[in-house]
Amino acid sequence: MAAKKSERMLVDEWRGILAVHARTTCELDRELHQYGIGASDFEVLDVLVEGRAEDGGAAYRVQELASRVHLSQSALSRLIGRLEKEDLVHRGMCSEDRRGVRVVITDKGRALHTQVRPLQRAVLSRMLADRPS
Repeated sequence: MAAKKSERMLVDEWRGILAVHARTTCELDRELHQYGIGASDFEVLDVLVEGRAEDGGAAYRVQELASRVHLSQSALSRLIGRLEKEDLVHRGMCSEDRRGVRVVITDKGRALHTQVRPLQRAVLSRMLADRPS
């Protein structure tokens, strides 16, 4: 009986995490819509602005971005294509591996990120405030 209860608690906790994620993503999408981007778009811009790629440079390989933003490589490629059409990012071939693609944020992408970041952080703060740690 104790094992079943423990398993039930584990499943309930998992479903709670999924629910918080879904509510937060929906709220982010709603708030960011006015800027022409969604939660995943912002997440890519945020990663590009925030950190350094594994090689220490400013450009990320698509595979590296996919692991950071938790999207499949194909979904991320479509998202990057949309961001590139809006001149928010630029794609280029990897110099060390011609099959690889690197992504870098543009000045326009950086400006949008700077404008939207406080809104995104406010949504996160509001949505995650009552979440048990």
